[in-house]
Amino acid sequence: MAADKIRVLIVDDIAETRENVRKLLQFEVDVEVVGTARTGKEGIQLAQEMNPDVVLMDINMPDIDGITATENIRRNSPHIQVVILSVQGDQNYMRRAMLAGARDFLTKPPMGDELISAIKRAGEMAHTEREKGAKQQMVMSAAVGASPMGGFMPSTHGKIIVVYSPKGGTGCTTIAVNLAIALHNEDTRTVLIDGNLQFGDVAIFVNEQGKNTVLDIAPRVDDLDSEIVDEILIKHEASGIRILAAPQRPEMAEKISAEQFMKVLQFMQRMYSYVVVDTSCILTDVILSAIDLSDVVVLVTTQEIPAIKNSRLILDLLNTMGISKDRIVFAMNRFDKRIAITPERVSDNLKHELTAVIPLDEKIAITAVNRGIPFMLDNKSQPIGKGIFALAEAVRARIIALDGENEASTARR
Repeated sequence: MAADKIRVLIVDDIAETRENVRKLLQFEVDVEVVGTARTGKEGIQLAQEMNPDVVLMDINMPDIDGITATENIRRNSPHIQVVILSVQGDQNYMRRAMLAGARDFLTKPPMGDELISAIKRAGEMAHTEREKGAKQQMVMSAAVGASPMGGFMPSTHGKIIVVYSPKGGTGCTTIAVNLAIALHNEDTRTVLIDGNLQFGDVAIFVNEQGKNTVLDIAPRVDDLDSEIVDEILIKHEASGIRILAAPQRPEMAEKISAEQFMKVLQFMQRMYSYVVVDTSCILTDVILSAIDLSDVVVLVTTQEIPAIKNSRLILDLLNTMGISKDRIVFAMNRFDKRIAITPERVSDNLKHELTAVIPLDEKIAITAVNRGIPFMLDNKSQPIGKGIFALAEAVRARIIALDGENEASTARR
């Protein structure tokens, strides 16, 4: 049946390559080439218009490179599978491709059998993802009227906000917990996910340890529905946010793959307006995947020289990963006016605007952690609370601006 055919879009700036691949695939009865594109921008546009199952993507193109194009296509249409072709078999290219959401990575020119096998594997995955997406949409639609979600209509594409610092001890978890509370309201429901799978403390910060964890979701991520997820998530009654805690023991982190964690985040996007992810300073595959999938990265630093030095390094790495400056909200935590290293000096030194400054208040912050009551619940009018509110507004504004740019770009195309 034609409906079962694997629909392929070829994206390559070399006409001969496009034609050779098309000729190779025309003998496959279960494969149909639905279009070809000469540039990354054209590939993104045709992927939206033609909705193929598989995109064959050249990594080197004159306008937008294949990795950036892959990230864009996967963000807009997660069911589309991308197979990247590159003349270089470099491990760094391969890693970046996989982080961008590519299904497979082949060195050019690929063997015919190798290419066809990769397309068929990706095609099967695309068909499976389409079916699951349709089922989940039906389940979530049915759950709206019945449900524990109180009439809330699930968002079709919530925003993922990753809170990260390349230096330990900068207060990342404090910021993630309180930022999630500040972002949450009836119109923008928020879920807080602990991405520090070995030593995550999010549950302790809200005095909810010993409850369900990400291990109750990740192993069955391909068979989730909204009711199951709603039962597993910790319900923090005082703030209204939902929480997905880290495993209770460090060794359990190995049971969760980066792919599973990404799928968990993508599922949460369909249920919540904001998905806030706390992280560790160690760049595990899970955290790299979350950063790559994110809409906004809240990068946390302090006035300490090691924290600033590491911020410079991570800004360079994020640029290499294709994370644009616009997606980074740079924040300084524990700001002490008595220290000569000002936010302005750090901004100038790193060539990146410090968007939010959260003042030092160790008494309120440490007391909040020890009580398990985030300070945004009972001290939000204090300077430290106002700093979190300012950060939340900066995040909202950045997301609105990025959405506006994407819409304008789509309109121009």
